[in-house]
Amino acid sequence: MQSLYDVPAPAKLNLFLHITGQRADGYHLLQSVFMLIDWCDTLHFERRAGGAITREDLGTALPELDLTIKAALALQQATGCTQGAHIGVVKTIPSQAGMGGGSSDAASTLLALNRLWGLNLSQSALEAIGLKLGADIPFFLRGHNAWVEGIGETITPLEKAQQLPQARFAIVKPAAGLETKAIFSSPSLKRDSDSATILGFAAAHFDFGRNDLQPVAQALCTEVTEAIEWLDVRGLQGRMTGSGSAVFAHMSHAVDLSGAPQGWQVKECENLMVHPLAGWASGKN
Repeated sequence: MQSLYDVPAPAKLNLFLHITGQRADGYHLLQSVFMLIDWCDTLHFERRAGGAITREDLGTALPELDLTIKAALALQQATGCTQGAHIGVVKTIPSQAGMGGGSSDAASTLLALNRLWGLNLSQSALEAIGLKLGADIPFFLRGHNAWVEGIGETITPLEKAQQLPQARFAIVKPAAGLETKAIFSSPSLKRDSDSATILGFAAAHFDFGRNDLQPVAQALCTEVTEAIEWLDVRGLQGRMTGSGSAVFAHMSHAVDLSGAPQGWQVKECENLMVHPLAGWASGKN
């Protein structure tokens, strides 16, 4: 058994995000397509004896108890595993961006430590652990671009005829971030979008729908509007991804993405057809 792994944790984009209702418990009902992209964090795992979980930040500093640590501890608790690990994190996916960086890190942690510790848990068992930490984690564990419904728990992979075409995207993360809670708690949030269908999405792909969170986000954070306008000047139609401040645009042709304001992160990315760690769990059930 190996004692060391070096694995990627890719970000995602929400190609659209519609809010179709709200449950009595406050959770919002949504429809979205989650798409993996090649903007990745990199996680280094080394097996350690004694059960201790430690982390070293090799790029951006992270909170003491981030999702990588929480995922490792949850995996230990669920299995009774007495092994430990040292985790090195090269963080490049921006936080509060709506790109799922923390959830992706947690998913890659569960997949890597499941192998490193020889636990042989199935994909569904890892999903049960991950779901308690974050609603987006099961998507990253499944490893395929997907149509997502409910509160995020109903995940239908986009495969075969529904598979997304290969494409490139401009992603702009302004300096300011956005907190998910502030958007979803806004009384002006549209919560009654009509239900869409996979077939309707498949007919339009990157031009389908909208992000219902975007008007609220633009009211809370002027830099979201500024980022969309920055893309518009370059002939690109930007929209927000998820509930963060990052915006993106499909690139059908080459575009000069230089000259962004100081503190912004601008990156040209390609979508991924499958997660780099797909198949790392021992099985689906």
